[in-house]
Amino acid sequence: MSRRRTHVLRVDLSAGETARERVPRDRRRDYVGGKGLGARYLYEELPPGTEPTGPENLLCFLVGPLAGYLPGETRYAAVTKSPLTGGFLDSYAGGEFADRLAGSLDDCLGLLVTGAADRPVRIEVEDGRARIEASDAWGDDAAETAERFPAAGVACVGPAGEREAAYATVASDGGAHHAGRGGAGAVMGSKRLKAVVARDPPPSVPDDLAALRDRDAAAYGRDPTGEWQAAGETVETVDYANEVGILAAEGWTGTGFDGADDIGVEAALERATGREEVTDAGQGEDPAVPGGFRIDTPDGEVVPRGAAPITLGAGLGVDDFDRVVELCGVCDRLGLDVIGAGNAVAWAVRAGEAGVVDCPVSFGDADGAERLLAAIAAREAPPDLDVHPDLPNALADGIDAAVERFGGEALVPTVKSMALPGFDPRAAVGVALAYATSDRGACHRRARPQDSEPLARPDRSPTDRVRDVVGEQNARSVLWSLVVDDFVGEAVWDDLGAEWLAAVDHPAVTDRDGDAPERGDRAEDRSDPVAALATTGERIWTLTRLFNAREGFDRDDDALPEPLRTAAADGTPGVDVDAFDRLLDRYYAARGWGDRGLPTPAALDRLGLAEVVDDATPLDERPIDLAEATDSDD
Repeated sequence: MSRRRTHVLRVDLSAGETARERVPRDRRRDYVGGKGLGARYLYEELPPGTEPTGPENLLCFLVGPLAGYLPGETRYAAVTKSPLTGGFLDSYAGGEFADRLAGSLDDCLGLLVTGAADRPVRIEVEDGRARIEASDAWGDDAAETAERFPAAGVACVGPAGEREAAYATVASDGGAHHAGRGGAGAVMGSKRLKAVVARDPPPSVPDDLAALRDRDAAAYGRDPTGEWQAAGETVETVDYANEVGILAAEGWTGTGFDGADDIGVEAALERATGREEVTDAGQGEDPAVPGGFRIDTPDGEVVPRGAAPITLGAGLGVDDFDRVVELCGVCDRLGLDVIGAGNAVAWAVRAGEAGVVDCPVSFGDADGAERLLAAIAAREAPPDLDVHPDLPNALADGIDAAVERFGGEALVPTVKSMALPGFDPRAAVGVALAYATSDRGACHRRARPQDSEPLARPDRSPTDRVRDVVGEQNARSVLWSLVVDDFVGEAVWDDLGAEWLAAVDHPAVTDRDGDAPERGDRAEDRSDPVAALATTGERIWTLTRLFNAREGFDRDDDALPEPLRTAAADGTPGVDVDAFDRLLDRYYAARGWGDRGLPTPAALDRLGLAEVVDDATPLDERPIDLAEATDSDD
């Protein structure tokens, strides 16, 4: 019989105390786990203006109600207030740590960590309990930290997190996996929390779910996405992006990179010693889809994901696959987000070329990029790197911080201070909408118009683009609350996991109208489980918007960044600003939000959030009129 996850573990690092706490049934019903549950705790417990690297910030390590049972790789969510953006952050990672965390938490949905220790510590999780232990690993990189615990799963910060770099990762499995974007590692480092160690083995899949898991894993293996992942994993995305004309190259100066073939999937196939072993409980002994490519380097094995050849390769003008993988390995060991770090180096190169700041690193200079990455993690330049002495420290706080210190704002784009992934929306405006409206800053995973729009550009109307982005944002909010594998989750896309949740009698689908609370003048309709989950996804997405609104975010923060408004150096035209603004109006209208991009009382009432929102959260009084938002450009 499957295990019910009904509790969380509280860890107060300031007091040195841990406790178990039951999660109310209505909270599990309305927010499920993972992203949703984290958003609910963050909104309730963080006063507006909480310092992200202060002890009051909440850092959550969360799984979903089906952790360890779902098809694909088990994953966990790191949820906190971002030191990079100042807003909501959720970031995800899989691998052995996630597997063991699912087993070690027992009947719990995760850890809620507050406070800050006065010395380096680690949290040990075992048998559904947590304990705080002193750590002598401070100063170790991610690989060295993991080596200290060969019989456990380890998530840790590297030197970048210890120094609170704003895009530091929570690195797991020695740096093979990362909760990467937005700086959860900086929050972890600020708490003097070196590592979370999960001691127990993964949960075994109960008989009542094994057939369901095997069916969906096999179906994913036959799915086009599964076949794509099996053939090339995410490394293939550099080939795809270059082929369809959306690959940002050399600091966003052009779309397309002449060396893409040298750093893409064929190069990975030639160099790989094999694929990651994905034999966790979620895939069984014969996984339907293999893991990432394992590449040997002088400093150890590296498993590069698609962001490495895109951001550290094309983005930095490096066409040597071996050097791209080595740069990825540097980021992995230091605990730096590959996308954030690669874009920071690209900004420094362009700023140096423009005379904004002293920086001798050039595009194509892998050695110089490696030295600058190490300097960013250390927040200071070594003697052999002739850069402005303030540059590494400024870059560690993100591109916007470097712009504030030195100027050069129109060089490399950011959204909500987060650097963009290397899919250039100047060639696909739907991608621009997905980036701009993402709750955590520029993200290519909240919605994925880059997968379809470049291949169907003439047929994509504004209505299509908005429908796709809104629908995917809502759906992924549900799937990331289940914390399903980001790709194998396609196997449960059609019903948003309703069949799985019903199999474990989860209140998100089993509570019917009579069990649902009155919300405004109506009770929520739960007679259709899939429709109820769709509403759950919209509720979660809206709650993260409320969190950000309370922190001062509004329409201005959904703006198109300046570099994308102008033509690239290779002649690729910029995004039409007026057309984008009309698209943004359509998006707000589709969500029932107002012209400032804020939810309305009517939207909150419909989603059951009226009793959650506080007086410090600004709202729009009425939604944008959909007819007015659409009649000018259809």
